[in-house]
Amino acid sequence: MEDLINIERESLKESSIHSLDGRVKLIITFIIIIFAVATQSITTLILMEIYLIILIFLSNVSPSYAIKRLILILPFGGFIALFQPFIRPGDVIWAGPFGIDITLHGIIFGALLLGKVTVSVTAVILLSSTTSMQELVGSARRIGVPSDFAMLLNLTVRYLFFFYDELERIRNAQKTRCFDIWNKNVPYQWRLRKVGETIAMMFLRAYEQGERVYLSMLSRGYTPESRMYTAASKIGRREVLFVAANIMVIVVLHITQTLLPVMK
Repeated sequence: MEDLINIERESLKESSIHSLDGRVKLIITFIIIIFAVATQSITTLILMEIYLIILIFLSNVSPSYAIKRLILILPFGGFIALFQPFIRPGDVIWAGPFGIDITLHGIIFGALLLGKVTVSVTAVILLSSTTSMQELVGSARRIGVPSDFAMLLNLTVRYLFFFYDELERIRNAQKTRCFDIWNKNVPYQWRLRKVGETIAMMFLRAYEQGERVYLSMLSRGYTPESRMYTAASKIGRREVLFVAANIMVIVVLHITQTLLPVMK
């Protein structure tokens, strides 16, 4: 939860990228991810990663914060890439005991997979660090995301911090009763029971809060045909230049990897 608070804190900073329209940043992020997934050149992925790092630097986002988030998320994809040299068929460059082999094709495929994951995660970090959650939801709705799905996202973002406060109240109440989940002197079974009680309590409070919010929405005239209000905003010259610059970088990288096979 502290990470979510840090994400919101970074997204409230001021820079030329922070002030861009959320729709533009959202669409460019999708384009970069699609390009990264489609490319088969490790060099191109490295150049794209360098470009994203430059954008992070220009957006006034803390480098240590971006690196920390990248390190936290990267193992999920990196773990899969790590096993590719052992399970991918190809030219064997090292034969180990118990039939464990390392193949050249597996190493290349693993490096390519790791590069794609790194570029995609960095693009998402740049987007989430320069755009608030509410703006992301509003931008998604304005580019055509179904209204029901957008409303669910909106409610999730709106009540995420509320339920964090609820969880903190439960934990403070447990502390006043001298319960510490990390205390090794407390029996393991008792700690599990308290964790289960906390999860059940959070579920009940979420259910009750959901009922209250829904009844409140009905009392204000909510129907399935109701639409959320979204502040209007125009795409200006800066947004057009940002899109053109990113498209140009992607086109140049694509042409370069096509014309120079050695880069692969």
